[in-house]
This record gives sequence, structure tokens and C-alpha cells, in this order.
Amino acid sequence: MTQEQALKIMKTGVNIYLTGSAGSGKTYLLNEYIKYLEDHDIAVAVTASTGIAATHMNGMTIHGWSGIGVRNVMGERELEQLEEKKYLWKRFEKARVLIIDEVSMLHGFQLDMIEKVCKRFKRSSSPFGGLQVILSGDFFQLPPVEKSKSEGEIKSSMVYESEAWKILNPAICYLTEQHRQEDDVLTDILNTIRSNSLEEKHYEELDKCIDRELGGMKATKLYTHNINVDNENEMELSLIGGVEKVYSMTSKGHEIIVDILKKSCLAYEELRLKVGAEVMCIKNNFDKGYVNGSRGVVKGFEQDSGLPIVKLYNGNTVTITPEVWMIEEDGREKASLTQLPLRLAWAITIHKSQGMSLDNALIDLRKTFTYGMGYVALSRVRTLKGISLVGFNKESLLVNPKILELDQELKNESYQNELMWKKLKNGEQEMLEVEFINRMGGTINETKGNKKKKVGIVKDTKVPTVLVTKELLGMGKSIKEIAKERNLTPGTITHHIEQIITEFPGTNISHIKPSQKIIDLVKKANKKLKGEEVGKLNPIKLILEKDGHDLSFEDIRLAKLFI
Repeated sequence: MTQEQALKIMKTGVNIYLTGSAGSGKTYLLNEYIKYLEDHDIAVAVTASTGIAATHMNGMTIHGWSGIGVRNVMGERELEQLEEKKYLWKRFEKARVLIIDEVSMLHGFQLDMIEKVCKRFKRSSSPFGGLQVILSGDFFQLPPVEKSKSEGEIKSSMVYESEAWKILNPAICYLTEQHRQEDDVLTDILNTIRSNSLEEKHYEELDKCIDRELGGMKATKLYTHNINVDNENEMELSLIGGVEKVYSMTSKGHEIIVDILKKSCLAYEELRLKVGAEVMCIKNNFDKGYVNGSRGVVKGFEQDSGLPIVKLYNGNTVTITPEVWMIEEDGREKASLTQLPLRLAWAITIHKSQGMSLDNALIDLRKTFTYGMGYVALSRVRTLKGISLVGFNKESLLVNPKILELDQELKNESYQNELMWKKLKNGEQEMLEVEFINRMGGTINETKGNKKKKVGIVKDTKVPTVLVTKELLGMGKSIKEIAKERNLTPGTITHHIEQIITEFPGTNISHIKPSQKIIDLVKKANKKLKGEEVGKLNPIKLILEKDGHDLSFEDIRLAKLFI
């Protein structure tokens, strides 16, 4: 499937799994779709499974966006804790589309947790609460990091094995074009790795890469283990003469959270630099002209500040200033780190190279320890001439047999989707696109003058959303009527009403009052609770169910407004 065909399918609002080989343009296509959504005023949440991947699209981690954080369990208690976070209500109320990039590095149970959270905040039983979900990734690349096998630990699995995947049932868009590799031989090798059909001629080509001399800028060395990376970088730095500058990381917040943040970002606790050091940027800074993965050489240090001056290989010369990595909760900073966004770049692990595009690389594949490592390392580089191998064994190029079988199924489904969309008659594609924009409360461009026209309900964005609900409530409209008119879920409108009663106690809501029987039942159940459980939705519901009364969470929330 081409990028153009996949984009057309996305624009109709269906849930999608976007896949394809490394360099097929998945991230580029996602950015094109994000731009399309923004042009039509459709709010999109841009996330990825890792912080590195998230920076490629100026997004955030899915763990941070959804609120699941480092949890391994998402039960009723955890959901209620999340419901107390106002910033999450605002985030979910706004979102209409959710993008999760590099989904292969996400555990199946984590996708299940995210799906539960979306349903809860959207107050909808639809998959992911009715959001359009775009998952993107490549299962031939590195799998999620295995969890501890300790007793009681949730069994790790791939996202396609999760309940959330089955519920979502995404349409498969398998990109078949190649945009990173500029070399037919390398492309052929990568494709045969994916099909587990490497022949002797492919191994002969890779043998030619062993100890190959590479021209141009000094090659990044890719290793399987961190210890090799650290040793290589330290050794290379020690070979350079001159004064060494040391930059120490500073941190704020709870020690445990700070430790989690340190493990999740690529910044050094102690960064040591010299003039001539090979470095790599580990954050995006579009104003200064560098992005995550940009390579360069330290050319000097500012006289007053002592900050490093880096000559990037893209031609820019920049002074690198400190950046902040942060974990927020309830809109407040829980922990932060401040450090220069640089790493020594003579060497990096294959795991941390995922998502990067390199002109050349020195690769050691002698000690691979999981499926996909050899494929990921080789696919980082644009041409075979840009690869020098320290060594490799045939096992390093193996791929997971389960993924081989799955991949063929994905290709078949993608082909069927391609045929189905090609059968659309004139005007049907445009009609589906307009229906999606309408459903999302977006805007379209008029043909004359390129003016934007609202499709669906016109909302004055200068007026707080709760006040719009308050005005409609004052007109005597029911919760369902307001939800339909505002293109929101009834649960979101109920949440608005809870805020309205708090901020405007005199508001008349008598027309949405439930029966006195329901109010009395909720009141009686609430009186049985003690301590922190008083007023909580789940304990009230459990008591009601025990007494044989099947009330929904919405019934309980509404009844509480009249107690």
C-alpha cells in the first residue's frame, strides 16, 4: 500500500494499524495526517511508546498522556484515582484522535490499560471510548522490554495479543514503498530477513562489510550492550587531548520518581566533553536547527558560560543550552532533571538507535540476545556502503517465527483493504471524509476563497466549555440532548454539571433530576460507607449491586447531585 492510499483510509475515521518495513515512511505519514487533522480543527493526541520515539513527532509518551504511568494494573481503584485528576478530564474531553507510534515496544497489558482509561474518561463503551485510534509500528523491530518473572507479575505479551487490539480490530495499512534505503542490495537483504529467506548471496554481501573502511564523518558504533557503548565512548574521549569540561545533572522532586526519570531519558548524570568529541543531540530544538539524533563535533566552549559549541553535520553551528526532562501529575511538576541534551556519539546501543536514520554505522552483531536486533541495526543505515560490521552470526539475523506468520496475515489484510477502498465510486471518498470531520466537530475548507466552514455545531472557543453546557442546561435541555448537540459523551456533560453545581450552586437542574427512588437508594448506600470511601462511585455501586439494584455509574453521579 502506498502512503497516499493509507492517508485516504485514515481520513475516513477508521481505526488503523500502520506498519511496513523500516524506512517505509510511517512517521512521515503520521505527520502528514496530524497536519490534516490540525487543518480541520480536529484535536489529536500524539503519543509514542518511548520518549525517543515521541520526540520524532513532537508528542509525549502514551504512559504520560493516558495517566497509566508506570502502573502494571488498572483496576477500579486505579481508575477512580485517575478520575480525580482534572488535567486528564480536560485532555480526554478535547481529544478526538489518538496516535500511538512505535507500538511494537508497548506491552499488550499496557494497551489494555490505556483502552480502559479511554473508555472511562470518554464515558463510552465504544473501543477506546470512541476515539479514532492510529497505531503505528513494525513487529519485526525490537519487542517491549521483558518484565520481571517474579511471582504475581503480569505476563508480558505483544500488543496484537491484547484484548484491546481485538476490540479495536484495526484496519491494516501495510506500506510497501521504501524511503530510507537508497541501495537495492541493502533493501533486498532487509526484505529477505523479514521473510526469513536469506540466501548465501546475502551473507556474502554482509561478509564484504566486515572491517570495511568508511569515509565521511566518523561512524556511529552500534552495540548490543550498554557496557560496550560506555567503554567505547570513554576510550575515545580519553584519546583526545585538551581540557575536559564536566556538566552535572541537577534534579528536583521525589527520589523514586527522579530515578524513574533518569532511566527513561538518555541524558548523562555527568556529561564529560572535550573539543573534538563526537556528540549526538537527544532532544528536538527546531529553533536552533537540531533534532533528536542530530550528530556533530564539539568545536569549543563559550568563554562566559562555558557551554559547548557544536558544529552539526547538517551545517549548523549551535551553542547547546540545558534542557529539562519532567514528570507531571495533576498539572504539577513531580520530578525534573536538567542537563545538556547531548550524548557522546562514538557509540550507542541498537535499542536506543531505533527510529534513527544514519549515513554510516559500525555495527557489532556478535552478541545479540533477542529477535530483531540485527534487522534494526542494519535498517538504521541508508546504504550498504555505509555499514561496517565488527562481526555477525547468522542467529543475529533471525526474526521471531510468530511474527513471520503474523506478517503474512497483515499483508493479506492490507491488500484486501486496498482493493476495498479502490472500489469506492466517485464522490464516496469525499463523502466519508466529510462525515468523519462532521462527527469530530471539525471544519472544512470552502471551495471559494479557501475559507473555513464549521461542519456540525459551531462553538465559540473563547467561551469555557462548561459555560456552554450551563447555557444549554438553562434552556431546559436534557443531558442526552446537550451531548448530541455538543458532540460530546453524556458522561462528559455529567462531569460539566458537577463542575457547574460547585461553581454556580444556584443553577436550576430540576429537569434532569432522577426518580426519588434512585436518589434514596444512592443516599442509603453512601451512608454505609466509612472513611475515604464516602462518596466514591465504585463502593456505592458495589453496595447497590449487593442489594440487588443495578444502577449505572451515570445514575449514581446524577443522584449524588440531589443529595
